[in-house]
Amino acid sequence: MHHMTNTIGPTPQDVTVRYVIDSAASRFTVQAFAAGLLSAFGHNPVIAITDFSGEIELTENLEKASVVITIPAASLKVVSDMSEKDRLEVERVMHERVLQSEPYPEIVYNCHRVSASKTGEGQYWVALNGELTLHGVTRGLPISARVSLNGNTLKAAGNFSLLQSDYEIELVSVAGGALKVKDELKFSLEIVAKKQG
Repeated sequence: MHHMTNTIGPTPQDVTVRYVIDSAASRFTVQAFAAGLLSAFGHNPVIAITDFSGEIELTENLEKASVVITIPAASLKVVSDMSEKDRLEVERVMHERVLQSEPYPEIVYNCHRVSASKTGEGQYWVALNGELTLHGVTRGLPISARVSLNGNTLKAAGNFSLLQSDYEIELVSVAGGALKVKDELKFSLEIVAKKQG
């Protein structure tokens, strides 16, 4: 029965493929919301996550998938249109008091529970049920994303929100209280990842 041996072993659906995120081609932003007097800081700061890395492993039918994304806290930069002086002040407060980037240098999203439904050829609607470690606190964080697979490229786009208070982050005010940051942060990400091997 030797001629049957090619049917033994993993079927294509079970083979795990690894994709590595191309952060230069990806976009990951955080929208903060301001309360308090409208001042130079009166608008809602937009923060870009300028450097992050990660990998996505998945099987053909996305039955088994995992996602790990690591963000150096120091890579968060304010990209809103504001004066250089204001921007530097917001960034200083963000790193010293919000993220506390020195004691907590990494933000990590780790997900091994993924469910997917196919919406078209190479198109999926994916629910990630992972955990975010931010400011030294780990909490469950579900993320919904649209995923497309095309050749060696994986693209994923999604939005999610979190409350800073869930991660024991101080809700800061800047400019003598003229800008208070609200608890909710809204994240938007568009990830491009390339197949390895």
